[in-house]
Amino acid sequence: MDKQIFVDSEISTLQRLIIHSPDSGLGKVVPSKAQDWLFEDIIHLDTMRRKEYDYYVKLLLFFLDPEKIVNQDISDPKREFFKPNSKGYFNSEKVIDFEKLLADVLNIEEVKVQLVAAVSAIEECSYLEMKRFLTFTSVELSKVLITGITDSGEMFFPPIPNLIFTRDIGIVINDHILLNKPARRARSRESLLAKYIFFNHPLFINLTGKIIEIEEDEEHFLLPEDQGKRIDTLEGGDVMMVAPNHLLIGISERTTVEAARQVIDKLFAKNIVKKISLIKIPAKRDYMHIDTIFTQIKRNVWVLLGSLARTKETAENEKVWDELGQRVTHEDIIIKQFYKEGDKILSRDFDNLEELLKYISEIDLKCTETVNFIYSGNNVFPFGAREQWTDSCNLLVLKEGVAVGYDRNDKTSEAFREYGFKTIYAVELVNQLEQGKVKVEDIKDTIILLPSSELSRARGGSHCMSMPLQRIAYQPKN
Repeated sequence: MDKQIFVDSEISTLQRLIIHSPDSGLGKVVPSKAQDWLFEDIIHLDTMRRKEYDYYVKLLLFFLDPEKIVNQDISDPKREFFKPNSKGYFNSEKVIDFEKLLADVLNIEEVKVQLVAAVSAIEECSYLEMKRFLTFTSVELSKVLITGITDSGEMFFPPIPNLIFTRDIGIVINDHILLNKPARRARSRESLLAKYIFFNHPLFINLTGKIIEIEEDEEHFLLPEDQGKRIDTLEGGDVMMVAPNHLLIGISERTTVEAARQVIDKLFAKNIVKKISLIKIPAKRDYMHIDTIFTQIKRNVWVLLGSLARTKETAENEKVWDELGQRVTHEDIIIKQFYKEGDKILSRDFDNLEELLKYISEIDLKCTETVNFIYSGNNVFPFGAREQWTDSCNLLVLKEGVAVGYDRNDKTSEAFREYGFKTIYAVELVNQLEQGKVKVEDIKDTIILLPSSELSRARGGSHCMSMPLQRIAYQPKN
C-alpha cells in the first residue's frame, strides 16, 4: 500500500480519505441521550444507509477508486459491499473505513491489549469484561469498540455515533497529521481509537515524528471539580488546510484558544506552515465548527453563511427585513492571522470573513480570477439560517469545482446555479456513471446533491463525513 499522506488545500483532486459508514450504534441512540451523545435527533438507520450514505460511498469510489465498483457486486441486498470487514466489502485503499483500520491494528497483539485496557478504563468496564474483550477476534472487537454492542445485541457501553464525522478526528497538514482533543466526553473513545490507529497502522508508518497531539494544560488537575472541563480542546471541523503553508483554526464551541496557541507553537517550531489564521465564531450549537459556516469550492469560489460575513452588501440586502420589524442580527467574528518572517512571528487582523477568504484566494492561491461568494439560502431571510443548519455550507470537494452537498438545501442550490454551476442529484449521477453515460473526468463545475433527510438530522455534511489523507498538490494556474 502506498504510504503517501499529503494535503495542502481544500480543493485539489481528492485521492484518499477516511470515512465511517453508519454503524448499528446510530440505531441505538434514544431521545433521552441524543443531546448527551451530540446528536440533534434520532435517525432511521436503514434509510440513512441504503438511500443516502451508500450513494456517498458510490460517488467516492467512482471518483477515487472506480475499479472497486467494476470488480464488486453492489446489488447485494445484504449490503456486504458496504460493510467493513465483510466478505463482499469493497476494501479500497483509497476510500478507507475507520472500522477497517481499527480491525487491522487490533491484529497486533500488543496494541489489542493496550487498547482494550484503555477503553475499559474510560468506559469503567469490569475486569472480567476486559478479559472477555481480549477473547474477541479483531473484527468482532472493532465493532464492539465502536458501537458498544456485540453481534448478539449485548451492550457494554454507549455508542459513538459522531464517528460518522471522521473530519473531527484529525487533519492532514502537508505531510503531518494533527490529532484532535474533543471537547465532550461523548467523543473521547473515538479520539482514543484514532490515536492507536495513527500510531500503529502500517498505512501511517512513515509518520514517525509527524503526528502532532494537543496536550492538556499542566494545571488542569488543580481546577475545582465543577470547573474541570478541558482547557485545550480542538476538533477537526475547526481546522482547514486552505493553501500551501496556510492553516485556518476556528475558535468555537468545540475548539479553544489555548489549543490553538499550542498548534501555532508546534507548527511554527517545526516550520510546517508559515501562516495560521484564527477565526473566532460565536460559541453556539448553531455553528459548532467553522466548516459549518464556510467551505471552499474552487480557488475563486466559496460558500458561506451571509449573516457571519457582515459586509455592507449583506446588510443592504437585509435592510427590507429591518423595515418590516424582522431584524436579522449579525454576530461578531474576530479574525487574527499569525505569520512567520525569519525568526519573528508577526500578526495582522481582518475585518470580516469575506476579506480573509478573498486574501486566501488571491494571495495564497495566486488566483487572478474574480473571487465569488455563494451564500447559504441565497442570502434570503430566513433561508440562510435554515439551510446552514442542514449543512448548506459544509461541502466536500472531490476535484476543483466538483463538490458534494445535500439535496434539501434548495435556495443554496439555486445560488450555485446562478453562479454558473450545474446541480445534479447523486442518485441520477450514480446511475449515469454505472451505465457509462458520463465519465468522471468530464464532470466540471457541478454540485452533487446527496439524499439527506436522515443524514442532515445528525448535523454534519459531506465535509464533516470525510478525513482527506491525500490530495494532489495544489498548483496555481499559469
